[in-house]
Amino acid sequence: VGRALAAKELGLGVVNPRTETAETVEEIIARVEDALRFFRPEQLFLNPDCGFGCFANRCVNDEETAIRKMRNIVAAARLLRERYN
Repeated sequence: VGRALAAKELGLGVVNPRTETAETVEEIIARVEDALRFFRPEQLFLNPDCGFGCFANRCVNDEETAIRKMRNIVAAARLLRERYN
């Protein structure tokens, strides 16, 4: 990790709120592990890309899909903590 990145933190977007399919735990972990080439585990925070809010009077996703995506983020985070702590 370069000095410029050593002091940084990153909210890593690991799910796309605009798709109806929930990313799998394995897909989320793969995205995080790509970022771990440049950041230490304690520097990364798992987030959805751009949140699940509304824009242009159109909701980005329905509640059930958002919940599935967030549950998979939580499951991936737990597995990654076990793996890297």
